[in-house]
Amino acid sequence: MKKTFSSELAYAVGMVLMAVSVALTALADFGVSMVVAPAYILHLALSRSFPFFSFGMAEYILQAALIFLMSLVLKKFKISYLFSIVTAVLYGVILDAVSVPISYLPAEQLWQRIIWFVLGVLCCAAAVSMFFHTYISPEAYELIVKEISAAKGININRFKTCYDLASCLVAVVMTILIFRSFRGVGVGTIIMAFVNGFLIGKVSAALDKHFVFKDSFKWRKIFEK
Repeated sequence: MKKTFSSELAYAVGMVLMAVSVALTALADFGVSMVVAPAYILHLALSRSFPFFSFGMAEYILQAALIFLMSLVLKKFKISYLFSIVTAVLYGVILDAVSVPISYLPAEQLWQRIIWFVLGVLCCAAAVSMFFHTYISPEAYELIVKEISAAKGININRFKTCYDLASCLVAVVMTILIFRSFRGVGVGTIIMAFVNGFLIGKVSAALDKHFVFKDSFKWRKIFEK
């Protein structure tokens, strides 16, 4: 028999796993995912002058700005958009928290960096799979793809691909203009682009095989507004 898993707990677990994933891939320094690359480069750039400007802060500030721009494009604002901003802030705080202990992990040798990168990729797949099993508002990146593709009648998978490529292009332009070199974008970014979808599908299938996800609280209708 399948075991019951709380959909609210899936949200919390996904949040922590995503933060761990980003922190590990950043430590490995092969390049972070295309989606978070702009925020990471923004953090690297501004933290030089403002040491307090953390990766987590860059994430939720950028995500809030993206949601605001999306609202202008769609000419509407939902309550769920506010919850997505809350998700971004929570994620940013958790990211900064887990980045501290992870920064002490040994990463001088190539084999060590490879281990952290592989673990980061696996955590990312597990995190996204968890988010697929919860109703609580996702981060801005997933929300934008869902809302715009639905409003404009665009195939969501095709729009997701375009959005990821656009994020990668923005990150490449940012790192060249700011650092005159590639930082935050590298071979790891390309690897994640190719394997993430496959791994997410495998993890999601495994979760569905062993668990049934049910709501522990009557909050679903709030997040659907």
